[in-house]
Amino acid sequence: MLSNIRIVLINTFHPGNVGAIARAMKNMGLTNLYLVDPNDYPSEEATSRAAGAVDLLDNATIVPTLKEAIADCSLVIGTSARHRTFQLPIMNARECAETVIPEAKQHNVAIVFGREKTGLLNDEIAQCHRQVYIDANDEYPVLNISQAVQIVAYEIWMANQHKDFAEQETPDYPHRKDMDLFYEHLEETLYGINFVVRNHPGKVLEKLHRFFNRSRPEKQELGILRGVLAAVQREAGLTEANNHPEKKAKDALKDNNQKN
Repeated sequence: MLSNIRIVLINTFHPGNVGAIARAMKNMGLTNLYLVDPNDYPSEEATSRAAGAVDLLDNATIVPTLKEAIADCSLVIGTSARHRTFQLPIMNARECAETVIPEAKQHNVAIVFGREKTGLLNDEIAQCHRQVYIDANDEYPVLNISQAVQIVAYEIWMANQHKDFAEQETPDYPHRKDMDLFYEHLEETLYGINFVVRNHPGKVLEKLHRFFNRSRPEKQELGILRGVLAAVQREAGLTEANNHPEKKAKDALKDNNQKN
């Protein structure tokens, strides 16, 4: 179960933090480390700070973008203490762990940490389903990134020991890459029927992304939504112009029906 939980670090500046995070993860049974465009890595300092967790560094996955790091995840949780215009359901670290453990039985889950000084950018938090924060003293709530990972990892370890959480069943959710394909299909449809003006889209698409990230449609429900979009395109005569997205949607719906 814990092997399906990945810690994703974005553009980490200090290599020592990467090593300290690997150590914090191994303390709590987590082994799946993803590094998105790290500033200085591999690094002797990271290896030194990792102590007995060098194996996590050796097996870390390095990717250039967050999109690649979370493509095969069904649940993505971004860490941030700041209020965002792109508002997502917010959990504290304990609630996060209690959510993650049941889902990690069958699906990949990512917990994303931003840069040491600036945290996650708005477009990065927009790729997440949920936001997690760590309760701290209001007068000084600043945590080192390795401390933040340690706290979240500890709560995950504790929740994993709790039989009620470990035995919960969760629905079959689509991967993040499937949601990205849905968003592309949705945008092309809305552009095609002139519901959204391509040169002046405003906030409509952003709000729709937020709505679907928050509601988290199940895999079969996503297939139905793709089928609805395909029907709209067909009736509007858009299938030729959009490289036959109707067929793609039908294939997605057929595949989901076969799996369920």
